[in-house]
Amino acid sequence: MVRSQKSEVRSLKRIVIFSLFSLFLVLTSCYSFSGSSLREDMKTIKINMFPNNAANNLPSLSQDFTVALQNRFLQRSGLKGALENPDLLIEGEITDYNITPTSIGAATTSTTGNVVQAQQNKLTITVKVHYENSKDPTLSFDRTYSDEAVFNSDLDLNTIETSQVKIVNERIIVKIFNDIVANW
Repeated sequence: MVRSQKSEVRSLKRIVIFSLFSLFLVLTSCYSFSGSSLREDMKTIKINMFPNNAANNLPSLSQDFTVALQNRFLQRSGLKGALENPDLLIEGEITDYNITPTSIGAATTSTTGNVVQAQQNKLTITVKVHYENSKDPTLSFDRTYSDEAVFNSDLDLNTIETSQVKIVNERIIVKIFNDIVANW
């Protein structure tokens, strides 16, 4: 009797596992992870240089941001670059580049008195984007994107600034890409 119960339990486990696996296959075949909202007739894109109009200025920011945005679209959307009459046009400007303290450390005593030092700093970049979709103008938009990276204040800014800018740029570019290409 014990053997038949064990056999029944094994059979029931197999049925449950098979059912769950079958359900997984059905669900994954019904859903596409591409999420692309680009129509098949959209073939070309033009991304103009994003000038750096921020009060604080990092000389390479404009070029670094623009090239990274172009690379994202050309590598991941299937669109080709165009100089004239693109199906999609992206342009804009960098409007803010700011490094501010986010947390304050303990006061230290110096010969001139107490000095309060930041423990962490925050890099914030803000970008205005103008997007035109010539195939479906209702999808065109003007939006502002912003993101930030927090880093320890005891790190040398000249050493880490490039890497922090790259992190923030990538986050903003992902948001822009998802708003234009992804349908979720």
